[in-house]
This record gives sequence, structure tokens and C-alpha cells, in this order.
Amino acid sequence: MVMESESESTSEPETRWMRATMVASLMVLAACTTTPNRAPVEDRNTAPRSAPAANGAASAAVSGAASAESAKPLPGAENTGKPGYYMVKPGDTLIRIGLDNGQNWRDLVKWNSLDNPNLIEVGQVLRVMPPGVDPNAASTRAVTTAKVETRPLDAKGALAAASAAVSGTAATGTPALLPAPAPAPAATVAREGDDDVNWAWPSTGAVISPFDDAKVKGLVIGGKAGDPVLAAADGRVVYAGSGLRGYGNLIILKHNNTYLTAYAHNQTLLVKEEQAVRRGQKIAEMGSTDADGVKLHFEIRKQGKPIDPAKLLPPR
Repeated sequence: MVMESESESTSEPETRWMRATMVASLMVLAACTTTPNRAPVEDRNTAPRSAPAANGAASAAVSGAASAESAKPLPGAENTGKPGYYMVKPGDTLIRIGLDNGQNWRDLVKWNSLDNPNLIEVGQVLRVMPPGVDPNAASTRAVTTAKVETRPLDAKGALAAASAAVSGTAATGTPALLPAPAPAPAATVAREGDDDVNWAWPSTGAVISPFDDAKVKGLVIGGKAGDPVLAAADGRVVYAGSGLRGYGNLIILKHNNTYLTAYAHNQTLLVKEEQAVRRGQKIAEMGSTDADGVKLHFEIRKQGKPIDPAKLLPPR
């Protein structure tokens, strides 16, 4: 009886162990059966699905920002179409805009509070008339004084009076406003803003191409490399450089609020920006920069519009 009891007592632990083993095996099988439906596989599949959504949201945000940026009005948009303002077009530079509107490009920088004169945007609207100046009045002035352009400019009395007005005294030491041998209202030609200018030829060379508003926009004067290029009137250098395509080494002079002159294709520039020059002063040497041969391309611009220099220059 004792031995039978021991046998029964030893089989019970074995039975328990076997049961425990079976339970463990079932748990392992259950675990293996449910693994494919667990998160790691789904995460790999859902990550790419959620990523495009995130990327799409980012793209939408960028696109929205770009749209908002493009929808943002450009500087000066409120002045579109107003007299005295200009909308920037493709290929424009401040030098070109200044030349076309009869202004110093440095003034454009100041009037428009430009941080970088090399950064202007297509569609941007720039002030091209001084603040406080009525553009309509300026245009009217240019029309009403147009007759001055055809008045003879080679009279000795007029030239003497013009020189006197610049220096402040007559050659004899008498006041500049005393009557000259030939009465000359041109005594005030050097005053800023007047339309009357004492013109002189910028070169002794022959004219090889006359003015053509559609093509040349000035006179083309022949010569040889190194020939002197002269200031056509008293004025101030508003540009000296090669930044305007098609003009080569270029000088632009401002003579008053009405007239600019341009001297293109020079070999050497002899003046600097903001320098004052006198009529007949050598400002450059003739050359062939950005041209097919040695020549001087000479323009006179009235309120930025090219006009025929031959109508203003004295006869030779």
C-alpha cells in the first residue's frame, strides 16, 4: 500500500508537467497564428500610405505659400497707370529706365527707396518723376517751349551770354545780365529745368547714319579709334559704364530737367559719374565696343524721348 501511494504521488507531478507543457504549446501556436495581423506589418504598409498624405499636406502648404507670395502685390502696384510712374518690363534695368524717362538712375533708387538697384521685378511700378512734381505740368512745359529748339544757336552774342550765365560774370567783368551785342534770352540756358541748351557737336566726324526713330534713335558719327568725344553741352555725368546692352562703353549726361545726351561705343571713358562737365570738354575716346566698327552713337533725349540731334545742333 505504501508503494502504490508513492507511485500515485509521482505520477501526479508528471501529469501536471505534461499539462503545463501542452498549455505552453497551445499558447505558442496561438501566438504564431495571430502574428501576421499585428502592427509591425501594418505599420510598414500604412507608413507609405500616410507618408503621401503628409507630403501632400507639405506640398499643399508650399503651394499655398507660393500662391500667397505670387498674390502679394508688387511694390508700387497702387500707382499702376498713374502719370510719372513706370511698370518694369522684362529686360529692363534702372539705367535703361532712367534713360528712357530722362532721369538719373541714382534718383530712381532714392525716389523708390530701393535697397539694391540691381534687383527690380517685372511688374514693379517705379516713380520716374521727382516727388512733388506734377507730371502733367512737366509734359505741358515741354510742349509749350518746343519752339526754342529751332532758334539759331550759333549767334556769337548768345554763346557769350551762355558762357556768362555759367560763370556768373561776363568776360569783361560786367554783370552777366547786361545787354549783349545780340539780345539773348539764352543768358539763362544753364539754369536747371530750362529747355534751352547751348548745343555743340560731340565729334568732328561725318554723320554716317541719320536719325531714325524706329532704328537708330540718334546720329551715328564716323571716325577713327581714339578720336575725341566731346560733351554736347554743359551738364553732369549720370552714367559712365558698360551696363546697357547694345551701347558698349557709354556715357550719359544730364543737362537739365528736360534733356539727356548719350555717347555710345567708346574706347575709353574719361569722366566719372556725378562729375560736372562743360560744353566741348573731352569726355571719351571713340571706339567700337559693342559695335561692328569704330563709331560714335549720339543721342539727345527730351523727357526721355529720342529726338533728332540734327534739329538742335548748330550747322557745320
